[in-house]
Amino acid sequence: MAVSVGKESINQRVLRFTDVAKEPHEIGMHISGYEKMPLVSLEQAVEPLVSQLPAIETYAHAAKEKCKKPADNLTRDESAAIMLYSMAWQPSNQCLYVALNAALRSTDPTRLKPWFLYLRRH
Repeated sequence: MAVSVGKESINQRVLRFTDVAKEPHEIGMHISGYEKMPLVSLEQAVEPLVSQLPAIETYAHAAKEKCKKPADNLTRDESAAIMLYSMAWQPSNQCLYVALNAALRSTDPTRLKPWFLYLRRH
């Protein structure tokens, strides 16, 4: 069966594969502190990210709506957090996985702090 794939969808897929080229060649910093954060709802977990990703609350709501009956014994918030990470956003350079991956690659540990609740949730 042939599936029609739009240009933007192809661009999103290419972005995901080419994003790996940005990986540093040396071992990055150890991530610590997020595991001590409270386990909160997805809505609360994305609040600190609104200044970086203004549309994140809209996408989080959409992800949660699509995850009303998650499989694999995941909670609705767990399933929606995973979906939120993998969703294609417009513009694509402002999607969650691009921003999170940039923060994870950064040598500045303060760039990860706003992500701690989401990382704990995820």
